Amino acid sequence: MAPADFFDPNPEAAPARVELTLDVMRELSRATDPQAMYQVYSRRMRDIFPISRQVSLSRRGLQAPRLRITRFNLWEEPLNPWTDAERLPVLESGLFSELIHAGRPRVIDELTVSSDDPAAPYLEGQRSLLAIPLFDNGEPVNMVVVTREEPHAFPPERVPELIWMSNLFGRATQTALLSQKLRAEQEESQHEMRRIAKLQRALLPTELPRVSTLDLAVYSRSAAAAGGDYHTVIPLPRGRVGLLVADVCGHGAAAAMLVAVVHSLVKTYTGPATPPGRLLAYVNDHLTRMATRSIGTFVTAVYAVYDPDRATLTWSNAGHPPPRLARASGRACEALVGERCVPLGVVHGTEYPEAEVQLNPGDQMLLHTDGLTDAKGAGDEPFGTERLDATLAPGSAGARALIGDVLKSLEAFTGGVAPSDDYTLVAMKFVKSRKKAGDISGEWRAVGGNDTRQETRDTR
Repeated sequence: MAPADFFDPNPEAAPARVELTLDVMRELSRATDPQAMYQVYSRRMRDIFPISRQVSLSRRGLQAPRLRITRFNLWEEPLNPWTDAERLPVLESGLFSELIHAGRPRVIDELTVSSDDPAAPYLEGQRSLLAIPLFDNGEPVNMVVVTREEPHAFPPERVPELIWMSNLFGRATQTALLSQKLRAEQEESQHEMRRIAKLQRALLPTELPRVSTLDLAVYSRSAAAAGGDYHTVIPLPRGRVGLLVADVCGHGAAAAMLVAVVHSLVKTYTGPATPPGRLLAYVNDHLTRMATRSIGTFVTAVYAVYDPDRATLTWSNAGHPPPRLARASGRACEALVGERCVPLGVVHGTEYPEAEVQLNPGDQMLLHTDGLTDAKGAGDEPFGTERLDATLAPGSAGARALIGDVLKSLEAFTGGVAPSDDYTLVAMKFVKSRKKAGDISGEWRAVGGNDTRQETRDTR
């Protein structure tokens, strides 16, 4: 039950004042839309401070003496000042203009308004008026005007408290409006990121080559809608296959855009297929011309060329985690270190020397991005290369099974927590020596259905 006088300083009235205040705050906290907040506040304030009429004014974006009527409690169809601004009446002069452009609180105990005053329709039959300025960024750009039908209805001693209450609510409304705008912008941003992610996935290969001596599988997962990981498989003359795994520094739209640039550079490269460092140097020189260093970004990459005739893998490394090789003989996993040079996009003219390894039937290899080994488990400990090697060492039935083993080990370590970084795995298992040379660049296996050798996932 509301107290007879909310502002009654008598201690006996305090419990009722507290309960009413809590009830108002509770109801306001449930309203997230600014218009709904205003309706709650306006209705509940009439319990606290009875009035006959309430008019909200704004001079935002208007030059004196103009003002806009944003709300009037007797409108049959309440307008939303944020969505119906073009329908709000604009006044050019009169009492309301005088009040809001003065920017000061004012009490009129004996109100008289000329019939030709633009404010007259809003103040008909009213004898007392209280005007309270509402501040935004230090300026009184809004004002609430309340009236009563009897004179001397607004005691001056109540005015300071009403100024506090009205302005605090005004700030709460502005906060709700900003929150609403932020949510809308976030939704739009997420929509755009989903579109970017869809385009980015279109850059990844949808087929993997049929190589009689090599089993291939690919898996990638993004920490955000669009990520910075990239991989591709390149058909080369004489049955050779190029495998590129790259990682753009960062996440989101900027990283996705640079991924698209790297993809375009790789696909437009017309130089010799080997050594693999030529391709990396080509991409690096174009990125440095784009001044990627000045904007604080770079790309790590490893590019490997598999030669089925020689049963070799030749690779070059641009600051990327080295490939992991698990021999069929059961020896400990090897890190194919070679000469690890600076990432792409850092130093113009960098050369990327190659290294080569001989493969034997049953050997299996994994190319990956650092999101895999950096994935955190309990106590913020990274998954690391030791756990990765322990998963690779026993050997698997094939490349796809190898990726499955790694993912199971990773999930057990992280507890299934969503990744904080993108990660990509390109697995290969050397099946047998090639008996007959030939060009297989046109033989590809479609990705999809039960024959899927690549899985691309993103988490949002």
